[in-house]
Amino acid sequence: MFDVKLALLLFWEFFKIGLFAVGGGPATLPYLMELTEKYDWFTMEQLTNMIAISESTPGPLGLNMATYVGFQTLGPVGGVITTLGLVLPSIIVICVIAAFFAKFNQNRFVKSAFSAIRPGVAAIIAVSVYSICRVSLFKIVDNVYTPVWRLIIFSTILFGVLQIKPLKKIHPFFWFVFGAIVGIIFKF
Repeated sequence: MFDVKLALLLFWEFFKIGLFAVGGGPATLPYLMELTEKYDWFTMEQLTNMIAISESTPGPLGLNMATYVGFQTLGPVGGVITTLGLVLPSIIVICVIAAFFAKFNQNRFVKSAFSAIRPGVAAIIAVSVYSICRVSLFKIVDNVYTPVWRLIIFSTILFGVLQIKPLKKIHPFFWFVFGAIVGIIFKF
């Protein structure tokens, strides 16, 4: 039987994420991390896997992840509910802004507000990256640590790749496949 209460809760949580996650998909990550602590819809490790899947599929990160969480929780209907919950605030805000933007786009207070938001969004994304690295590179879940060799290997590979100029000319698809192979190796 369809759980209406859960459907409304999913919609509300993703509506809030869509309303407050300024800065695109990566800005949704802290809110999704909060959901892992608040509900048992998915774990932090599942979240990192969802990020990998969402980054490799077409479409915005936040939208893919919202759809995935909804689908995992309530099936296809849940995917639609979370997707609508995530995008509806943006649609509402854009319609309101569009009505007034022509009048206020040169206003110094509006420009200042947009400038003030940028560092906050950057900080939110940086904290999210740190949290994801804790799980994906170090497997730190519930303060249980594994060896640091993952970071050493990862850093060595990254540094090596950045130092070799001919590698910068290789097609991005190669790097996608290479990253998938490295990810599979690190998983085991």
